[in-house]
Formats: sequence, C-alpha cells, structure tokens
Amino acid sequence: MSRIALLFLFVCTLTFSQAFSQVQLKLNTASAQTTIDRNIYGHFSEHLGRCIYDGFWVGDSVNVPKKDRIRLDIVDALKKIQIPNLRWPGGCFADEYHWRDGVGPRDQRPKMVNTNWGGVVEDNSFGTNEFLELCSLLNCEPYISANVGSGTVEEMSKWVEYLNFDGESPMANERKKNGHPQPYNVHFWGIGNEAWGCGGEMTAEYYADVFRRYASYSKNYPNARLRKIASGANSGDYHWTETLMKNVPANLMWGTGLHYYTIPTGNWGAKGSATKFDEREYFTTMRNCLRMEEFVTKHSAIMDKYDPEKKVALAVDEWGIWTDVEPGTNPAFLYQQNSLRDAIVAGATLNIFNNHADRVRLANLAQTVNVLQALILTQGAQMLLTPTYHVFDLYKVHQDAKLIPIQFNSPDYVSGFEKIPALSISASKDSTGAVHISLVNIDANKPITIKTSIDGNWKSVTGRILTSDKLNDYNSFDNQKKVIIKPFNGAKLQGNSLSVELPAKSVVVLELK
Repeated sequence: MSRIALLFLFVCTLTFSQAFSQVQLKLNTASAQTTIDRNIYGHFSEHLGRCIYDGFWVGDSVNVPKKDRIRLDIVDALKKIQIPNLRWPGGCFADEYHWRDGVGPRDQRPKMVNTNWGGVVEDNSFGTNEFLELCSLLNCEPYISANVGSGTVEEMSKWVEYLNFDGESPMANERKKNGHPQPYNVHFWGIGNEAWGCGGEMTAEYYADVFRRYASYSKNYPNARLRKIASGANSGDYHWTETLMKNVPANLMWGTGLHYYTIPTGNWGAKGSATKFDEREYFTTMRNCLRMEEFVTKHSAIMDKYDPEKKVALAVDEWGIWTDVEPGTNPAFLYQQNSLRDAIVAGATLNIFNNHADRVRLANLAQTVNVLQALILTQGAQMLLTPTYHVFDLYKVHQDAKLIPIQFNSPDYVSGFEKIPALSISASKDSTGAVHISLVNIDANKPITIKTSIDGNWKSVTGRILTSDKLNDYNSFDNQKKVIIKPFNGAKLQGNSLSVELPAKSVVVLELK
C-alpha cells in the first residue's frame, strides 16, 4: 500500500474515532443493595445576596402568591423536584448569626450588619420560625448550621432546646409564646461552618476539641435525635478529616463535611464568566469538576480506616460551580447566570455522589435562589428555572433508590495534551423495580454509543434529555425555555439488550420497566 493510501486510511480512521465512541456498560441489578440517600439531593440557602431577602422572602411590592412573605412560586418549583433538605443560615454568615435576634415580634428584632457579604444591614425579619415555616411548606428537612465562630456553647444548646424540647422550659416556653406550641424536631445540625476559614481560622486539632464540647451540650430530646455534622475539610485537606476521625467518637458525630467548588479557570481571582467561555475553558471546568471523584474517594478511604462500618457520613454540604458575578451586579452578592455547562457539572457531580452512596449520605448545592449555581433566578415578580434545576428534576428518581453497581470504560475527551473521561454514569432501582440510568456525555463534540445487557425481563425504555445547541446557552427572563428537558428517543430495547445513542454535551436519564 502506498504512503498516500496509508495516510488516507489513517486520516479516515482518526476522523471516524473522533466522531464516534462505543462503550460497553455492565449493570448488575441483582447486586443493588446500597441506598442512595435522598439527602444527597439537598440544597443550601445562606443570608447572602438575594437568596433569602428578595428571593424566598419578599415584600408587598412583589406581586406573586405568598404565605406571609414566602414566595409560593419558588416553593412549588422546589416541591416538584422533591427537595429533601435545606441548609441555613450559612455558610460564613452562620458564624456571625445569633439566633435570638431572629425570633419574637419582627418589629422588635435588632438589625445586624452582614460583614461577610457586602456589609448590608439585615432586619432579621427572616429568622428561625420563618425558616422552619419555609421547610414545612417545602416538606423538607431543615439543616441548621450553628454559630461556633462567634457564638457560645450555651447559645447553640438553647437553640436546640427552643426547637426540639416538648415540655416546660424557658426556651420551649419562648417558642410557644412565638406561636409554635409543638416542637419542630430538627435533626440535622452543623456544628460551625468552615472552621478552617471564615468560621474561626481554627486548626484541625483545635476544632476537634471544640466540636466535642459543642456536641456534648447539644442534647437529644424525645422524637429529635440529633444528626451532628462537623465542619469538614476544604477540598483536599486530608489532614483535617484524619484529625476529626481520629479524635471525635462516632457516637458524637453523624457526619463530617466536605466543601469543594468548581472554579472554571482554577483561579479564584479571575474565575471566568458564567456564559462567555470557549471550549477550552469548558474543558478545564469539567476537569476541575471531576476532581470531586478524587476528593470523595480519598476522604472516604481515611474515614474507612477509623470507621470501617461506615457509620459516619461524608456530607458534601457545599458544592457547585463558582464563576465571576454577572456584570453590573454587586460583587458580594455572587449572582451568576447558569448555562448548559452548569447542568453538565451538576449531572456529573450527582453521579459521583450516587456511586459513593455507601459513604456520601448528604450534600447541598450552593445555592438555591439567585446565588452561585442557583436552581432559580428571580427578577421582581418573574422567576425562571435554570438548567441546573432541570438536572435535579431528572435525577429525583434516584432518591432513596438502590444503587446498581456498574462497570464501563469511558472514552476520552481530549483538549490539547490533556484528557478527561467523557462519560459519567450512575444507575439505581426504585421500590417499584424500575431501573433508572443517568448518563452524562461531557464531550462537547462527539456522541457516544452505549450498549448493555440488563438482567431481568424488561418491556419498555423511555428517556428524557437536557441539552442545547451551545455549551453557553442559558435561560433568560426573555427566553425562559432555551435549555429545558425534552423527550429522548435515542434508546432502543430488544429483550434485555439496550443500546443508547448519547448526543454530545448532554444529560440523559432513562427509565426501564
């Protein structure tokens, strides 16, 4: 064969491989035993920017359905995706928040300065009772982060008593006076937030002792056994996790946290635009996003050494993509748009959590409304659902389902001299026996063909897809349905053989019955 023919064959082969990848997927539904805790699909709402005030909590000038001042269109949207828990009041704000300032008659509550997020003055009209009312409307578990950085053991102990004690006591009587005779029975409690940073600049050794002290005085009351969550590691700080696991008894600590944000550029000083980016920056974003797999795996390995029975949960209670703020907005309010890229970040990250469900049993996306990787954006009476919201809508089928072990070799997504896995998958079986497979094709250009045989007798496969023409497509107040869920017809079932044509830059969830 001539050199020209060989060159032609090589180019044709290369072109074909670049345009098409085929993957063999193995699923073992009979081995589905580990439960994907619904609390993996939790969210986070801090007193930051327009998340609470002018987000969940609005005044009379905003003409939308409300209960008290809680926006009911937001409540309805979050109920649709079955939000399991909501973390509040922070974040960094938690460690300057004194809960007694946010209860009782609103016109008598003292104002405060939010020193972490723009120095704005807050009137404390949204406090403990308002937050618990919001959780009641959402039908979700409250997750309260207590003030350790500038607070006291007594302050947290009395907050627990105020919310959870059903009897005669000063705090229980104050709750009754404030209009709630029955206890709220709040189970999830964070003992501080980012104690290594804005929560007190503590060392791991010092915080371990602080945690033990606060946890000891945070009491269990009837019908309200506390799930105490330690302020956990920042990204790859494995010493922090090692120190907590070594020094804190498992009976005091339900879980330990982990915070990791995907920064598109990897540079905190210039994180990159939410919507104006090229494919190379998209690639670096996804490379940074997939580091969550490394962090979860390594922190879990440390926890396994001290807790082989996996009694202590890894709670990834802050995660998401963090970009530069939208031009013209307050830089301290962290308002950013939300594109198809964000949806792919969410899908890939949730697959990681699902696949580590033996250890990851709670997570909180930052943040719910108008801040960071928000599910919902508002502008006056207008409200839109972001691409990230739609991923949570797709993935809600995994909540409390049994994780199906999977095996596959992912093709590579290549950029220059770097490569990352192009395919992210998790799968589960729900209580009815239906199987759901969530598939993310990270590759911006190439479709992927997936073939698998699934044990069992399957009669149908249906699917839904989230994708768009461009990676930086987003939903705006002028075009709220640019990136939405649509029916997916690229899956074919013959007997127990399933084939899927997965488009580039897409998130797909299949259901087999």
